[in-house]
Amino acid sequence: MSWIVEETGFDPGRIATNGNKYMLGNGAIGYRGTLEEFEREQLTACTLAGLYDKVGDLWREPVNAPNGLSTRYYSGDEPLGLLSSAYESHGQSLNMRNATFCRETVFASLGGSRVEVRSQRFVSMKRLDLLLMKMELRVSEDGEFTVLTGIDGEVWDINGPHLEDSETVSAGGIVAVSAVTHELRRAVVVAETVRWEKAPQSEQLERKGSSIYRRATFLGKAGETYSFTKYVSVVTGDDRQTALAQAVSRTLGAAESTYEDHLCEHEAEWENKWEESDVTIEGDEAAQFALRYSLYQLHIIAPTHSEKLSIPARGLSGQVYKGAVFWDTEMFMLPFFLYSQPDVARNLVMYRVHTLEGARRKAQEYGYRGAFYAWESQETGDDACTLFNVTDVFTNRPMRTYFRDKQIHISADAAYGIWQYYEYTGDESVLLDGGAEAILECARFFYSYSYYKKEKMRYELLDVTGPDEYHERVGNNAFTNAMAKRTIGIALATLELLEAKYPEAYRELVDKLNDIDDLAALSHMHDELYVPSPDPRTGIIEQFDGYLKLEDVDLPTLKSRVLDKNEYLGGSSGLATTTQILKQADVVLMLHLLKDDYSLEAKRANWEYYEPRTEHGSSLSSCIYALVASDIGAPDWAYRYFMKTATIDLTGESKQYVGTLYIGGTHPAANGGAWMAAVLGFAGVRLHRGALVVKPALPQGWSSISLPMRVKDQRLFVTVTPTEVIVRAAAANRSSLPIRVGEEEREAEPGSELTFRYGSSERGDGLAG
Repeated sequence: MSWIVEETGFDPGRIATNGNKYMLGNGAIGYRGTLEEFEREQLTACTLAGLYDKVGDLWREPVNAPNGLSTRYYSGDEPLGLLSSAYESHGQSLNMRNATFCRETVFASLGGSRVEVRSQRFVSMKRLDLLLMKMELRVSEDGEFTVLTGIDGEVWDINGPHLEDSETVSAGGIVAVSAVTHELRRAVVVAETVRWEKAPQSEQLERKGSSIYRRATFLGKAGETYSFTKYVSVVTGDDRQTALAQAVSRTLGAAESTYEDHLCEHEAEWENKWEESDVTIEGDEAAQFALRYSLYQLHIIAPTHSEKLSIPARGLSGQVYKGAVFWDTEMFMLPFFLYSQPDVARNLVMYRVHTLEGARRKAQEYGYRGAFYAWESQETGDDACTLFNVTDVFTNRPMRTYFRDKQIHISADAAYGIWQYYEYTGDESVLLDGGAEAILECARFFYSYSYYKKEKMRYELLDVTGPDEYHERVGNNAFTNAMAKRTIGIALATLELLEAKYPEAYRELVDKLNDIDDLAALSHMHDELYVPSPDPRTGIIEQFDGYLKLEDVDLPTLKSRVLDKNEYLGGSSGLATTTQILKQADVVLMLHLLKDDYSLEAKRANWEYYEPRTEHGSSLSSCIYALVASDIGAPDWAYRYFMKTATIDLTGESKQYVGTLYIGGTHPAANGGAWMAAVLGFAGVRLHRGALVVKPALPQGWSSISLPMRVKDQRLFVTVTPTEVIVRAAAANRSSLPIRVGEEEREAEPGSELTFRYGSSERGDGLAG
């Protein structure tokens, strides 16, 4: 039960939600969880990772390919479909263990017969350009039925159309649709073939516009099952004819194996993934199910095959948010991959290396040196974010926002992610392959952006927007300043490492950057950069200059002032901008990332202060409050936020609009946040100064949490109970690793098992909240 997402019945109002909920994918292709008879009006989409297109002045966004799994059914001449036909029953399910989607529907035709339709499909995790679907139909009475199956070229686009000059092709049992993208003229080809278990009485091709179908007619016998398999390849490339030839060849090659053979190799890939990453919770089935679903969502969007790809803010669930990569990846998704699949983690941070030139161009655009990373990053690293990202629901006019030009913390987030990868894996090659250069350019950007106040003898970062986007263009945002300081510290540590171990690489890098003055100034700025500190009396860290002077209104009062449910609370005139209400974790996020810099008392004081003032208007917010609640010994408060985070795509209960802008889709940052809340929060696992530190804070009812993990290429298996921490080190490990629980530290030698006991006093007494 803990592996199966399922529901019975059909609610047309949940088509968009279920498209997200039942997603399939393999990191190269995302296929929405719609039914095979659905079309673009139902938001059917086959989204391609890393391929973007822009039409006119519309937003640039990822490309959706033609739908190669499109299939419709007829009883005689009567079309059968959940949107238009009577049905006796319907059910659909997603098996997270092997990433397969199934549907079972019994249609009731007007003639009185029953037609049972069963399908199973998957997006191959072994062959990343391949989709497969197996169909079974059975009729209750003798009679004619028809299957119309092929490729639907009428693609759902938000800011398209992106595919042009479509052509339909048929030859040697293959049908295909080829097209080119509008902006860069990149070829997109979808090829399909069908293997019938029982040959149809007749089969003919039908072309309509950019679509091509096979119309297969059967004389059905009552009680007999008729089945077929669809093999679909999706290929992109610079040359259209080459891409077409590849798609045809790959489809024919795939069809030489049975559906079951492909499923078997696909399942083997998934078993490996779960072996490396599955987190087992005993004592809480709901939490186990929600967490496992979160990990599934992360796996289907992970770029296992390319270091030039990262994970967009809405995964591969469509074109929302322009398919752009945000800071979400480094802050909320990277930790999961660091612990479970460091090769994927390396791809994610190398994406920032490959987009460094785009970050440099952005810095130059605004008159700065170094690397100013894109707020909404696509394949080149140039910023896809516009200056008018939100529409006012009252005037229908675009609102000037300051996401693109003032959220400078994105450069700190990128540098932090690269360094995190190095620290957790010990892989210095990431620094030599461009990571060091990216880190140093981020540090130079902050130096270039900063102001030095002589009368205060400190550097300041003014006119910025922090993670709390409701308050724009503020001075000395605590999170931004603290992360900039950390970035400069990372840059200095990087230079020290290179000079000591790779002196030639060090000299080449310093010569390439060609600004000794900047490099010499970084040490001074690191020491003198102002970071707001806890008030000596209250312990509160002011989010930015003047924040505590804003109206201190509670959230229900603010909500009572709302005139339109979709109105934007930030911007120049939003309801929250003159108050202390914030969108999402800001100071509290800083306390999580830099937890060793702040006392338990300061963390508790700020959690209690900012929690009731946080709207959680972003899916990024709840997990951070869960993490800090666990850190300060209040796991039962943390549990509420953990479950909200882990179930966001299961329930579909998330913000769908900002102003008039649709922001639906999956929430991979929340999925990563659920893992962080469970593993870094409740299990309390983290790497600190070369040791694996475990500080448990299990919520009520959890008898244990267990997980596999990799630290510095050593495999461990950790189990935490309310009284014990058990660490098993794989026999194949090449070295030992220090493990610390409380004040006790021991070495986990290869093949060893260590048991630590800790007291129940680790649990706190709750929070004022």
